[in-house]
Amino acid sequence: MTLTSFGPANRIQRSAETHPLTWRLRDDGEAVWLDEYQAKNGYAAARKAFAEMDQDAIVQTVKDAGLKGRGGAGFPTGVKWGLMPKDESINIRYLLCNADEMEPNTWKDRMLMEQLPHLLIEGMLISARALKTYRGYIFLRGEYTTAAKHLNRAVEEAKAAGLLGKNILGSGFDFELFVHTGAGRYICGEETALINSLEGRRANPRSKPPFPAAVGVWGKPTCVNNVETLCNVPAIIADGVDWYKSLAREGSEDMGTKLMGFSGKVKNPGLWELPFGVTGRELFEDYAGGMRDGFKLKAWQPGGAGTGFLLPEHLDAQMYAGGIAKVGTRMGTGLAMAVDDSVNMVSLLRNMEQFFARESCGFCTPCRDGLPWSVKLLMAIEQGKGQPGDIETLLGLVGFLGPGKTFCAHAPGAVEPLGSAIKYFRPEFEAGIAPVSAAVPPLAKPIVIGA
Repeated sequence: MTLTSFGPANRIQRSAETHPLTWRLRDDGEAVWLDEYQAKNGYAAARKAFAEMDQDAIVQTVKDAGLKGRGGAGFPTGVKWGLMPKDESINIRYLLCNADEMEPNTWKDRMLMEQLPHLLIEGMLISARALKTYRGYIFLRGEYTTAAKHLNRAVEEAKAAGLLGKNILGSGFDFELFVHTGAGRYICGEETALINSLEGRRANPRSKPPFPAAVGVWGKPTCVNNVETLCNVPAIIADGVDWYKSLAREGSEDMGTKLMGFSGKVKNPGLWELPFGVTGRELFEDYAGGMRDGFKLKAWQPGGAGTGFLLPEHLDAQMYAGGIAKVGTRMGTGLAMAVDDSVNMVSLLRNMEQFFARESCGFCTPCRDGLPWSVKLLMAIEQGKGQPGDIETLLGLVGFLGPGKTFCAHAPGAVEPLGSAIKYFRPEFEAGIAPVSAAVPPLAKPIVIGA
């Protein structure tokens, strides 16, 4: 699949006024390097932030703009920034970019890092200024080798131009930035597991509190933000709060634009920058082009493998956190997947739960033991060897592994699609339950322990 922000040729005209994340993209898909990025107004927001705004003003602007995390959790970015300590005596702080994009069916951050690496660097530079962090790390999924190469080149370009390193833009502010490639663990998408991995430890989530803003990397205050989140910061600083809020559709409680996509057997799978509040139907029909000839939409997930399944009649839901919540699941990463009518839901869920079970850190019992148990039951049902009560057991696991029942959010995300699949497609699960034998011979005599 080509990573692109283009929709059908007659549908999208990208501009700085409407597409703050993607208007600088090249038509040939090649990376935008420093000279071209600066020619397209790159680093103008950073210069404004350094010359005209103090740290508190930057934080307040991001808070007022309503920017929320784009990694899936959707926590308000300005509020998160505000948790960092104000004590000037704490002179060692860290900014981490969570670029460990391992959510199945999600590739939005990859496009930004491969094609617009300086946008991420500028976003981190402004954020570092706001948070008074002297060092930053981009924690990158190890398989993203092209992104690593492009980010490292962009970092060197920025250093040579005086945009990273010592006394940036003559301000007296120092900021070093490093690209760190991970070993490949889904759990590193959880910010404290990412911190442990960066420190060279096992990638287990940490107990909270204390939160990273108080005790993060090597015990120092740390802020962790997603790639797409940080890439929104330059446009907010450059063009202001009112403009940024105006980008979203009426009715959306989330502000700005979002990278959204559709995969599966659709005619035009891809990635587009769209305003929050567009409907799933617009995304599916106008941009993804609907299903390929010969296939029918059976179900869809709105934002990665860890979100619940929805039916075709839910396509009219608006694509923002509250809009998707109204139909019973989460916005997640905003990259949807179409399930066609040839797919058996039991087999699909068995495949998903195998992934989630394998990626569990193993720290807490519900996740460590519950997810493999769901896989075992799904495999039996898939093979027509399920036992009466297996579906109820699966639903029980959905409850036992739900929000607040496990150490982190890994297991709740893993079982959300399972619960929704049983809710909407229970007959497919029932079809895998073996018939009970009518002839069960009684025991000849009671078994007496110790006899």
